[in-house]
Amino acid sequence: GKKGGKEGGQKEAEEQEKKSRHVIFKLKAREAKQKLDPAVEEQFQSGRLLAAVSSRPGQCGRCDGYVLEGEELTFYKRKLEKKKKA
Repeated sequence: GKKGGKEGGQKEAEEQEKKSRHVIFKLKAREAKQKLDPAVEEQFQSGRLLAAVSSRPGQCGRCDGYVLEGEELTFYKRKLEKKKKA
C-alpha cells in the first residue's frame, strides 16, 4: 500500500549516525581540501551549468555528457557572449 512511510526515514537517520569517529574526521579533512573552480561555483549560484554532450546520437533516447570547466568553459562562455551581442 503505502510508499515511503515513516520507517524509511528512520533507517536513513540510523545509517548517518553509524559513522565511526575516524571516518568523520577523514570526511571533514577531504571536505576542507576540496576546492571548486570559481567559474563553476558561479554557475551553481545561477542554477545553470554549461555541459557538453559526449554520447553519440542514437535511437535509445539516452544522453551522456560532462560539465564544462577550465579552458573549455571560458571558451564557450566567450562564444555565448558574442552570440548575445550579435
